[in-house]
Amino acid sequence: MPYSHLNDYPADVRERASRIRLACFDVDGTLTDGRLYFDGQGNELKAFHVHDGQGLTLLGKVGIAVAFITARGGPIAQRRGADLGIADVHVGVKDKLACAREIAVRLKLDMAQVAFMGDDLADLRVMLQTGFAVAPADAHRWVAERVHWRTSARAGHGAVREFCDLLLAAQGHAETLLADLVRVEGVRVEGNA
Repeated sequence: MPYSHLNDYPADVRERASRIRLACFDVDGTLTDGRLYFDGQGNELKAFHVHDGQGLTLLGKVGIAVAFITARGGPIAQRRGADLGIADVHVGVKDKLACAREIAVRLKLDMAQVAFMGDDLADLRVMLQTGFAVAPADAHRWVAERVHWRTSARAGHGAVREFCDLLLAAQGHAETLLADLVRVEGVRVEGNA
């Protein structure tokens, strides 16, 4: 059974999503809600949504490479990447486009096979050079007006998962992954043949 909501997306969005082999993500304002918290000692704190983490993990299971590319430094993005098994975590990046290109070259991909999800001006240059530019619902207007697609969810509130689910569905992996996750030996799950 095909992913039931795939036809809700415009044809050009489905087509772009179908060819992505590398999904790159800004961190602040994409994987997080964009707010920065500091404790009494000046340590930075961030909150990540578990649904986004599950989506990123599922991308890896089907062979879609994942990278975090963020201009901010610090160990938080690296820690989140390590928690999810993401090897390509780049922090303190001045030129996000150059970083994305380097990863694509290493993976033998062209930029039409690369997606970038970001929310603000630091992401725009790289987004405009990829095959699929995506922004969360609450991205800055100047970015939101220039991307191929915007999620309905806000940053840090499942926007990344929404994007991951689209990639999985457009590439025919959604139903197989779901069936594998709910399959119990010898038990037929309703709706699966």
